[in-house]
This record gives sequence, structure tokens and C-alpha cells, in this order.
Amino acid sequence: MNWFTGGAHGEAKRLINQFTDSTKRDAAARELIQLGADSVPPLIDALQTQDLGLLLYYQQILARIPSATPLLTKTLSTAHPIIRARVVEILGISKDKTAIPALLDAVKGEYFTVRSRAALALANIGDAQVLPVLLPLLKDRESEVRSAACIAVAKFCDPSTFDDITNILLDDPIMDVRRSAARSLGDTKHPAALPFLMEALRDSSWWFEQEEAAADLLIAIEKMGSVAVAPLIEALSDKEGTVRKYAAITLGRIHDPRAIDELGMTIYDLHHEVGKAAAEALAKFGAPIVDIFIGALSHPEAAVRENSLVALSKIQDERVVPVLIEMLQDPAKKMSNGKPCWHWAL
Repeated sequence: MNWFTGGAHGEAKRLINQFTDSTKRDAAARELIQLGADSVPPLIDALQTQDLGLLLYYQQILARIPSATPLLTKTLSTAHPIIRARVVEILGISKDKTAIPALLDAVKGEYFTVRSRAALALANIGDAQVLPVLLPLLKDRESEVRSAACIAVAKFCDPSTFDDITNILLDDPIMDVRRSAARSLGDTKHPAALPFLMEALRDSSWWFEQEEAAADLLIAIEKMGSVAVAPLIEALSDKEGTVRKYAAITLGRIHDPRAIDELGMTIYDLHHEVGKAAAEALAKFGAPIVDIFIGALSHPEAAVRENSLVALSKIQDERVVPVLIEMLQDPAKKMSNGKPCWHWAL
């Protein structure tokens, strides 16, 4: 019956139309893949859809048809920029190395959406020989391209490129691009990336009125795992209170026992936010640190007592309840807001 519907291309179009019915999509996708090269032109035409959900199906199907690559690469030089960007995403999914020359041309093209997606596609294919072409994109005039270049270059986990990414991390005029650099370095989980992330932690532009950016940076440092513990412990003595606070928060997340003693000292930091962050971080270690908090409850500084009691109340241990009862029965012990110490814990 293919002749009746316009041959194999007509059959492909019929199957593509079935994607509007969610109950028929899987079967239609299998048949399109079986059609092979005959389904490629209609599927490329279908990439013009405004339905992003359907677009993902079309891209995944094209990526699973090996014979689609020649026509896809040809499309990169002739189609509308939106379609070109969608095509390079397909080539990144398929990881077909024969597409590398066309993608190398795409990263040098005039359309920034195509350049950015081509960079990511090249990184997904994973041939390190493309790195010399990707590195200049870190200086692209478009922020979207610089962000994509950070992700693409970092995927190769090559320490020799970390300096280039750090130029973005510390100096890019767009904070969203710098955040991409931080996330990218964190995703490498390479110890050589850690000093650059710690340098950013000490840069006030990363945390002064930049809570979301700081959150990305802390997650990146946290991904370094145990190798970050010593530098973070050192940061607990930084002159900037915010740096000390973030170091304490991150040490709590990494949860390495080596940090217990230093966090135990930091709960006495008279910068309220630092002491509070240290107490919350220390509480995550549970029962082994109960005695540290009990000792802090007799400190003359009300904020230290307050932070310690709140943190202590979050620990499940038989020694905690008697301490809370004692504080409940001693209203003379005040917090920083003048209320009894036990008020906050309850």
C-alpha cells in the first residue's frame, strides 16, 4: 500500500502524524527506525515542530538511524538556524564521529545558537582532538556560547584547560556564564580543579548579593569530595565571615570526620552566621559530637548557647533529652534574643 500513500516517504509521514496520539508513538517510532533512510527526510521536515515534546521523539529516532548522518550534516549548511541547532543536538546524541567535520564548521558559523549546541555535540562525541577548536569559544562574544564552551571543554577533564575555564569563572562579565564555569569544573571532580573553585570562594563577587551563584559554587566544591576537606578547613580561618560560613556549610555536606574538631572550634565564632552554620554542619555528624555541644551550652555568649542547643535538639541520642529538660527548667539561661535558651529548641 506504500504506492497509495506516496511511497516510503509517504509512509514515514503517516507514521509521524501518529505521534499526536500518545498510544501510537512507540509503535510508530519503531516502524520509522525500520524504514531507515526513507524516513530521514520527513523526520528532518518534522524538526520544524513547535511542540518540544514531539521534537525530542523526532531527534531520538533520527539519532538511531545510522544512515541519517549524511543528510543531517548537509542540512547544517542549508536549513534555518533553528533547524540547524536541532540537527547538531541529534548528532550529539548519535555520537557519530563521521559528523565531526561538519560540527567543526558549525562551531565557527554565524549563528550563536548553532555554535553553542555544536560545541556540546562535539563534547558528547568525545574526541579530544576537537579541544583546540573548542577553547576559542570560551572567548566568544555571545554568553550562551561561552557557557556551552565551559561545559564542552570541561567534559574532557583535561587539567591543562582548567586555567582557560577559570578565566571565565573569575572574570566573565555575565554571572550566569561564571556559574556555568563553576558547575563545569565541579562536574570534572578532578582535584586539579579545586584550587580554582576555592579561589572563587574567596572572591566576594561570588557571594555578595549572589545567593544563587554561591549555591552553584558550593555544590561544585562539594563534588570534589574528600580532597576539598583540607582547603575548606583552612577557609574556616578566613578573614571574611561569609567565606567561613560557606566553608562550614560545605564541610557539613561532605561529612568527613576530619572536619569535626575544626567545626567544633568554629561554633564559638562570634560572627553569628558562621557560628550557626558550623553548629548546623556539626549536627550532621550525629551522636559522636553531642559532648561538643553540651560543653558549648555553658559558654557566656548567648548566641553560642543558642546555636548549640538548636543543633543539639536535632540529634537522636539518649544524652540529648536530659540536657533539653535541664535547659527547660533553668529560665535564667538566655538566648541572644532574651528568651530562655530552651524556647528555640522546642
